[in-house]
Amino acid sequence: MKTFKKIVYWSLIILALIQFIPVDRTLKPINQKENFVVVFNTPKNVEQILEKACYDCHSNETVYPKYAYVAPISWSIQHHINEGREHLNFSEWGKFNQDLKKNMLENSARSVKDYSMPFPGYISQHPEANLTKAERVLLVDYFEGILKSGKY
Repeated sequence: MKTFKKIVYWSLIILALIQFIPVDRTLKPINQKENFVVVFNTPKNVEQILEKACYDCHSNETVYPKYAYVAPISWSIQHHINEGREHLNFSEWGKFNQDLKKNMLENSARSVKDYSMPFPGYISQHPEANLTKAERVLLVDYFEGILKSGKY
């Protein structure tokens, strides 16, 4: 029993200490001229879907939940956000070259179609991000419409 108490004691000490390891949650300012929804004059219904299901990981408009401030959970969340922004950042759309934009649109349409996005782990904590079939079709059609126009 003594060993168990020591393990619990030191685990709590370590858990308390790791709270002081910083996580960079700095949000970059958004240049509206580069913002996806502004560039394409996105309809409100599509914009709302993007905001509820995509923006926390794929934009500079992340809204961090309270649990995102507790280590080690905060590390995992920030890692997923950084990775999401690397693959697609709606806030910085205007900075990308044509080939990258085309690739991001194709990947986005495919990911929404095959239910790999929004990320299942994200949906478990944010049920509002669980898109209906109709919302998925609307989003895919929107991305594919932009691709067909060639004006991305």
